[in-house]
Amino acid sequence: MTATSPATRNEIGVCCSRVTAGALDIAAAERLAHVFKALSDPTRVRLLSLISAAPTGEACICDLTAPVALSQPTVSHHMKLLTDAGLVTREQRGKWAYYRIVDAALSAVSNTLDPSKAPFREPTDP
Repeated sequence: MTATSPATRNEIGVCCSRVTAGALDIAAAERLAHVFKALSDPTRVRLLSLISAAPTGEACICDLTAPVALSQPTVSHHMKLLTDAGLVTREQRGKWAYYRIVDAALSAVSNTLDPSKAPFREPTDP
């Protein structure tokens, strides 16, 4: 079972009004800033790229520490921030956590800065 933070679905859908489409209200700007803050650290961007490049599309926390040369608690902290921002999902398997990119979230964040994109629509469950 894949777990996400409770705010993930709401945060992704609400945060991602296009910045270039007009003035954001305070709540939308705060949600969008939360996502951008998660992306503002080079280590977190690198962690996203490592997960994305994994052959299975997911990565164990145990496989993310060496490439970024940080301790497991530090990497776990970075991953919690990415999870809280809705950019990755976390699945606990025994003592290890596995992470997977939320493609729709990255697309939505990208679309916020692109004036040619249509406003983000929340993905519907199958």
